[in-house]
Amino acid sequence: MKRSAAATGLLLSGLLVAGGLACSTSDSGAPPVDAGVDAPPDPNPIAVPASTQRTGDPKAGYTALVNNGYIGCGVPYALYTEIFGAATPDELIPGRTGDNATLPYNFTAFTAASGVELVTANCLTCHAGHINGKLVVGLGAADGDFTSSLAGQAKLAGDLITDPTQKAEWAKWNDRVQAISPYTVTTTVGENPADNLAAVLFAHRDPATLAWSDTPLLALPPTEVVPVHVPAWWRMKRKNAMFYNASGRGDHARIMMTASTLCTDTVADAQAIDAYFPDIEAYIESIQAPAYPFAIDKTLAAQGHGVFEATCARCHGTYDGAGSYPNLVFDTAYVGTDPTLAVGSSQFATRFVDWFNTSWYGKIAQLDPQPGYIAPPLDGIWATAPYLHNGSVPTIGALLDSTKRPKYWTRTFSSTDYDETNVGWNFTAVDHGQAAESDSNVRITIYDTTLSGTSNSGHTFGDALSASDRAAVLEYLKTL
Repeated sequence: MKRSAAATGLLLSGLLVAGGLACSTSDSGAPPVDAGVDAPPDPNPIAVPASTQRTGDPKAGYTALVNNGYIGCGVPYALYTEIFGAATPDELIPGRTGDNATLPYNFTAFTAASGVELVTANCLTCHAGHINGKLVVGLGAADGDFTSSLAGQAKLAGDLITDPTQKAEWAKWNDRVQAISPYTVTTTVGENPADNLAAVLFAHRDPATLAWSDTPLLALPPTEVVPVHVPAWWRMKRKNAMFYNASGRGDHARIMMTASTLCTDTVADAQAIDAYFPDIEAYIESIQAPAYPFAIDKTLAAQGHGVFEATCARCHGTYDGAGSYPNLVFDTAYVGTDPTLAVGSSQFATRFVDWFNTSWYGKIAQLDPQPGYIAPPLDGIWATAPYLHNGSVPTIGALLDSTKRPKYWTRTFSSTDYDETNVGWNFTAVDHGQAAESDSNVRITIYDTTLSGTSNSGHTFGDALSASDRAAVLEYLKTL
C-alpha cells in the first residue's frame, strides 16, 4: 500500500517541494563521520552559525500541517473519491478535521477560491515513514516510489471531469504536473527527487511576483535526478542550517513554506501561508525521535558511549541530557562520499540559488550551499536507514565497516524487515546493476551504486576502529 500511496501523492501534487526545500536534504542520517583513531581532522571544517527564528505554536503547527491546503492546487474531491475511495484505518492520523479525517495521512482536502473542494498531497508524502510496522510522522519515507512519470495519468484524469469550474482547477494542477514530470523520475524506489523539483519550479516563476510562466525563465536542470534520502524532521531542532550541504540559512519557516511553490502564484498568497509556517516549524522542532524498540546490551552500549565520545562527538555532537551539536560542514574530499549533490546540482546550481535569494522568499532566508556535507545529529539513527545522503548503504554496520557495503542490493521495502544486529534494513546483495536487469519491475528496486549520484564510497572512518569498538559504537547508537 505504501508504494501506491506515494505514487498517488505524486499524481495529486506532482510531488512536494517540501521534500526538497523544506527538509529532505537537511542532514545525512549517517553515523560517525569522525570515527576512526587514525583519521586526521579536517583542517578546515565550516562552522554554521545560528540564525534568529520566529516563534510558533507547535499544537497549531500540527493542525495546519495536516489540515491546511498550502500546496494550493489539486484534483477535485469528487474525482478523488470516485477513483480512490475511503482510506484504510492504518492510513488515518489524529487531529484532522472535516473531510481530511477520512483521507490518508499524506492527502489533504481544502476548498479553493473558486469554491471547488480539492485534494492534494501534503508534506507527509515525504516526511512520514513506516518503521517496525508503525507510521512515524517526521520520519523520511524510505519506501517512496517516484520511478515513473504520471503525467499521462494526470491528463486522463481530466477526461473524467465535466463541470467547467472543476475542470479549470484540474487544468491548473495538470499544467504544473506536465512541467515537472520529466524532471522528477528516480531510478530506484526510495530515492527522492525533490531537489530537482524545486529547481524546475523556480525556473518557471518570476522571483519578485511569484507569477507562473508556462515558458521557463531560467535554464531547466538536467532530467537526471540526483538522489537524496529524506532525513528525519526531529533533527531540525539541533541544526543551524537546512539541507545536506547546509544551504538553508536565515528563517527556516520561510524556507519550509516553499512547499507551496507548486501553485502559489502571488506574493499575497505566499504571505498568507507564511503567516502560519512558524507554527509548523515549531511543531517539527517539537518532534522527538522514536526509541529503539528492540533489546539493547546496556553494558556494550556503555562501552560504545566512551568510544563515541572519543572518536565521533567532535563532528556529530553529544547526547547526554540536552547534549551539544557543533553544526560543522566537512569538505567532500575529506568525507569521501558521493560529491554530486554538493558540487551544485539541482536547486543548488548558481542560477537557482540566485533565484531564491533575490525572490520574496529570500527577504528573510537564504540559500548558501557549501562544497561539502554537514555532519548530522544522530538522534533516532536506528530508524533512518538507509544511510548517507543518497541512501546508498543499507545498515549502520556496513557504514562503520566499508568492506561490508554491497555494490548492488535490493530489499523488500517491508517496514518490519529490519536487521537488529547491523541496525538497518535487511538486504540482498545481487551480482548485477540496473543495466543488466531485463525485468523493469526488478530494476527499479535494485540500488545500483555505479549510477550517477549513488556511490557508497567514503565515510570510511569506522574502518580504523577495532571490531569490538565498532560493535560497541553500534550498540550505543541504538540508544540515541
